[in-house]
Amino acid sequence: MDWSIRFPHLGIYLEHVGKNFTVFGISIAYYGVIIAVGMLAGILLATYEAKRTGQNPDDYFDLAIIAIICSVIGARLYYVIFSWDLYKDNLWSILNLRQGGLAIYGGVIAAIITAVVFAKVKGLSFPRLADTAGLGLILGQIIGRWGNFFNREAFGGYTDSLFAMQLPVSEAKGITQELIEHLVTIDGVSYVQVHPTFLYEGTWNLLLFIGICLYKRHKKFDGEIFAIYLMGYGVGRFIIEGLRTDQLVIKALGGIAASQVLSIILIVLAAAFVIYNRVQLKKRTLVTKDGNEQ
Repeated sequence: MDWSIRFPHLGIYLEHVGKNFTVFGISIAYYGVIIAVGMLAGILLATYEAKRTGQNPDDYFDLAIIAIICSVIGARLYYVIFSWDLYKDNLWSILNLRQGGLAIYGGVIAAIITAVVFAKVKGLSFPRLADTAGLGLILGQIIGRWGNFFNREAFGGYTDSLFAMQLPVSEAKGITQELIEHLVTIDGVSYVQVHPTFLYEGTWNLLLFIGICLYKRHKKFDGEIFAIYLMGYGVGRFIIEGLRTDQLVIKALGGIAASQVLSIILIVLAAAFVIYNRVQLKKRTLVTKDGNEQ
């Protein structure tokens, strides 16, 4: 068994990148630890932002507990729906999360629905809640994507670009015919050479996060920050999804990637929200100005 991961054009050769570690005889997956760290970091950032903006941090702790549970369920349902052939003959396998099968877009949708309901029940402003929690969400995504690195998954097709990543065939998930045709053999070990799309998405999200942090103090209305996140993430995900080999597709639409369709929908809705609020803000400004002139 070979545990190496290589980035030959960058001169990076990692000889032993395990998927698990053992504590008191219990095997713990790096993937799970990284996801947990991402969630914790996201919660801490959201509560910090809530305190900074005069909100109650406890509301965000309460939201996080509910949203995390609902997001895991949503991520699983999204994956199952678009991979139904894998589960239709054994419905109990839907509950077996240890086999993998979580889709982040499903988690995001579930988190949004949860936040809408939570805000209504608690009498809070959803747009303001979304702006604050959204910062934690994107930070969690940035960290969480590294779980795919340890799992050798969520990669793209063959590439010989600067960032090409080599994975042992024995450990890589979702190998396509194209990758088989471009196998690389080094010291008797066969590698697939792929786009590290997890890295692309993580980097894109990091840049988006930095941009949002620089802009958030200048936002014009509640909900704008979350809308920018949806647009930015949607654009990046649409492009990167086209490179991946493990796409969840909508067969009824000719096999187009579900995440690309959802990305377009979210971009359009978020852009419409921003445009509408900007127009309304401009109208209010003009009315106020005219009133002052009189």
